[in-house]
Amino acid sequence: MEQIIIIMMSVILVDNFVLSQFLGVCPFLGVSKKLDSARGMGMAVTFVMTLATAATWPIQNFLLEPYGIGYLQTLVFILVIASLVQLVEVVLKKHVPTLYKSLGIFLPLITTNCAVLAVTIMNIDEGYTYAQAIFNALGAGLGFLLAMVLFAGLRQKLEDSKMVPAPFRGIPITLITASILSLSFMGFGGIVDGIFA
Repeated sequence: MEQIIIIMMSVILVDNFVLSQFLGVCPFLGVSKKLDSARGMGMAVTFVMTLATAATWPIQNFLLEPYGIGYLQTLVFILVIASLVQLVEVVLKKHVPTLYKSLGIFLPLITTNCAVLAVTIMNIDEGYTYAQAIFNALGAGLGFLLAMVLFAGLRQKLEDSKMVPAPFRGIPITLITASILSLSFMGFGGIVDGIFA
């Protein structure tokens, strides 16, 4: 249990996929204008990351590696992720049409979100057990959700602010804010190592 807590805290705070590893930046910048759409995208990515890991870990360990076709890992993983994104898209379109419309083109782009593929491959490369892989994916998704929600809140405050100089409005202040948020997460570096020390 201690190992799982360390894995989750590390991937949420220290090795955050968006703010530390700079994976999944496209939806991070594109869907973070409104808090509701950022939260929805974060939950969708968390769901897809967790389910993708639940599906790809057994495929890798019980199908690809035993038959010596591990070189097909990326192709197979992308196909699994694309199928899961289609499932999420159908569910959102039917049950939450407003969120579906607000996510727009970024929802199908979860398929090509490098953070989702990265977490599935990282679970294999790190040699995680099935439970560790699931919790790592869940933590990565929650870290993505946290980054999205924090950034969306900051962007909304900046949009309403009259203090931002004219040359910095729009994309420049968005990128500056993202970099400062990323720097703030670096402060968590020593915390995870010292939790159980």
